[in-house]
Amino acid sequence: MKPKKVAKADKVLGAPASSKESGLADIAETLRALKTKFGDEAIMTLSESRRVDIDVIPTGSIGLDDALGIGGFPRGRIIEIYGPESSGKTTLALHAIAEAQKMNGICAFIDAEHAMDPEYAKNLGVKLEELLISQPDNGEQALEIVESLVRTGKIDVIVIDSVAALTPRDEIEGEMGAHHVGKQARLMSQALRKLTAIVAKSKTVVIFINQIRMQIGVM
Repeated sequence: MKPKKVAKADKVLGAPASSKESGLADIAETLRALKTKFGDEAIMTLSESRRVDIDVIPTGSIGLDDALGIGGFPRGRIIEIYGPESSGKTTLALHAIAEAQKMNGICAFIDAEHAMDPEYAKNLGVKLEELLISQPDNGEQALEIVESLVRTGKIDVIVIDSVAALTPRDEIEGEMGAHHVGKQARLMSQALRKLTAIVAKSKTVVIFINQIRMQIGVM
């Protein structure tokens, strides 16, 4: 019995040249419709997309700037600085503010913990007279302030200290002992979904400070 002939690999795996050439042409009308509806940059080939040089705010640490690979915190991004208690999270964020101010940038500090030490910030190089500060009453208020500041297009750095202190309004106004499981997580999820697109179109670095918790509910 004669063995069956096996087709060559290029014939089995490769697509005909004509189909490769007509691939994008087949959906050209759909692409045109999408661009008309959503704008020219809504969809394109990778070769057509603009190369964006990432602008950064230095962290204040040469070693960290080098480790990040781009020289600092990228603008138009949401950054999370997290770690154990007293590990230097706020200090790092304040250094970023000081660096932005050196470049004549406008910065804001959302002090949700109500624990900002002006003297310490000043010693790190922060210009207090140029720093916007807010001590919001609840998490919703804090995040609305962040959104409003980003939308101005004029803010360089916004620091939120901290995620743990962004207590939902319902929890603050509710009774002691009432259960509010998952409310803060839902608040943050909603806020980040909204903020991500807004921040991406801005020059703002939004820095959230967060703590590592070993157990649920333990500060």
